[in-house]
Amino acid sequence: MSVTAAGAEPRRAGRELVLELVFRPLANALVPLLVRAKAPPPLVVLANAAAGLLAALVLWRGQLVGAALLLQLKTLLDNADGALARATGRVTLTGRYLDTIADLVVNAAVFAALAHVTGQPVLAAAAFLALTVVLAVDFNVTWLYREARGL
Repeated sequence: MSVTAAGAEPRRAGRELVLELVFRPLANALVPLLVRAKAPPPLVVLANAAAGLLAALVLWRGQLVGAALLLQLKTLLDNADGALARATGRVTLTGRYLDTIADLVVNAAVFAALAHVTGQPVLAAAAFLALTVVLAVDFNVTWLYREARGL
């Protein structure tokens, strides 16, 4: 898989409106601060994962608003890590892999917390599997889209 040139946004086959209207602009505003702080992109990935895991713990305790706010922070950091890597010319396949693994671990923790809070472990497991399949299909369709267009 090819990695995007420094500073360029990754090309996708479709549009994600909330990402484009909310999280990407916020992440782009955060990136200059992270560059000035000399934060390495993998550290931002780990902060993203920490926020997500903390959200799962807060959700497990039944604190829905706190969990929701932490998940928004996790999403902001998840968008900032890639933008930071592109802005600093530090895009790597290892970083992309770390980001993917962090997202998978956080998703598993959040759905485990949902299973606990709702008392519906089978439904939560099915939802986790459905999300994982959707994300895998999205990743592969995007990869095929980029390959077909030489991106």
